[in-house]
Amino acid sequence: MLAANSTLLGCKGEPNPPAASSPQVTVQPSIAAATESPADTRPVIVCFGDSITAGLGVDPALNYPVDLQQELDTRGFRYHVLNMGVSGETTKDGLEQVSQVITRKPEWVILEFGGNDGLRGLPLADSQRNLFAIVIALRKGGAKVLLVAITLPAQYGQDYISRFEAIYPAVAEQAHVPLLGFAQFTKGMFAHPANVQNDGIHPTAVGDKIIAKNVADNLAPMLNR
Repeated sequence: MLAANSTLLGCKGEPNPPAASSPQVTVQPSIAAATESPADTRPVIVCFGDSITAGLGVDPALNYPVDLQQELDTRGFRYHVLNMGVSGETTKDGLEQVSQVITRKPEWVILEFGGNDGLRGLPLADSQRNLFAIVIALRKGGAKVLLVAITLPAQYGQDYISRFEAIYPAVAEQAHVPLLGFAQFTKGMFAHPANVQNDGIHPTAVGDKIIAKNVADNLAPMLNR
């Protein structure tokens, strides 16, 4: 896995995905199913994304947004973390769902999309436009956004991976939002096989704890106590 590249997206035409099989994902119910206690008056942080956010392959009580809540509680931050991730979602799906996130009136959104676009070989220019539109919609809705960069498995080829990775710094710069690079998002996760599921992409419950700590480390300086 590689950290996000800083080169801006500028190439047209995308290759077909390689013959190597990409991980199968199970599409979960609409993010409208996310729950929030009506009595909780703390500012809201929404984790919005695909299977990495949703917690594919781990117990629902052990995904990274749950661990992020525990991290922030331990550090003395009074925020309520909501998981609005759905496995299998693309940036197009995220754009169609963004209004549901805005209705939760989040102070912050941890935005993690794009992996499924890349795995399916979708046009990178479309993915970049969708991701930018999601960020702008969230900001217009009053939320601050931390954009998470994602990469692809090595079999997708360095040229395609580099152009895919370049989406994230381009969107962050264009939309003026902070970027959490892939290397920072997953720091320490790939150090031990037990942290990653057999597909080589999704974290285990232990890996989710590592991701939650990394997110908290980067988000905490921007939060209010």
